[in-house]
Amino acid sequence: MDLQQMRYVVAVAETKNFTRAAEQCLVVQSALSHQIARLERELGARLFERTSRRVRLTAAGEAFLPAARQSLDAAERARAEVAAVAGEIRGPLAVGAIPTVTAVDLPAALKRFHLRHREVRISLRAGASEELVERVRQGTLDAAFLGLPLGPRPKGVRGRELARGHLVAVVPPGHALASQEEVNLARLADEPFVDFPAGTAGRVQTDDAFTAAGVRREVAFEVTAPEPMARLIRQGLGIGMLPAAFVEEFSDLPVVRLRDAPVRVEHLVWSSGRPSPAATAFLSMFGVVEASGAGGG
Repeated sequence: MDLQQMRYVVAVAETKNFTRAAEQCLVVQSALSHQIARLERELGARLFERTSRRVRLTAAGEAFLPAARQSLDAAERARAEVAAVAGEIRGPLAVGAIPTVTAVDLPAALKRFHLRHREVRISLRAGASEELVERVRQGTLDAAFLGLPLGPRPKGVRGRELARGHLVAVVPPGHALASQEEVNLARLADEPFVDFPAGTAGRVQTDDAFTAAGVRREVAFEVTAPEPMARLIRQGLGIGMLPAAFVEEFSDLPVVRLRDAPVRVEHLVWSSGRPSPAATAFLSMFGVVEASGAGGG
């Protein structure tokens, strides 16, 4: 069993097609198929079920795939560590971020990092804070930018607080509240809301604030990103709440300050283990000089 065979198995599992997997691995299909068949004979089990219409993992393949990915990741990490000794930063860097990051200009930061370390393969994944934390714990993300309510920091990861800010109400043009500079949460109680899904950090911070104020509200529309929230608000279907530092992205929508506004805290989090050379270099851009010992969580 060698790394090339594992790479072929992972490619077929991801593409669900031997031809596309061979193209991805830059080999002819017959060579890829031969190596996988050879590996199956060595393991004494078939890894894929092949029909004229589809390719899918067998139970043995499902069991083999995570270990194969871990082996490939470990080999790439080993090469990156050796290159780092010689002063070259290389390998993958997987970053996660909520859509409403305001503490840093993330596209600009990624561009600066790319210009400094051109051998690093950067990827960016958007998602909800709790999903991103779990992916950092699992090791599929090197670092993530989160937005959380006031309270304990995420468990199982290291982290650093980047900024704090308040949420503001965002209302449709021409809405009765549009002429108000500041109101309290009770004034919003009878309005239909557009908000993030129940249970997510973006929703918890508003739910907690209304509960603390003793106010009940109706969330009529649930969305997973601020852009669809803004589109629904523009149509007059409800009002929303977003970070004050972010709402300038929607300059056509009136903004109302809140006297008892929810507080949102932005965090940068990273693995509790030893970061890769690429992750260490990335974290150093945000003042995390010794990533293996900095921060808390």
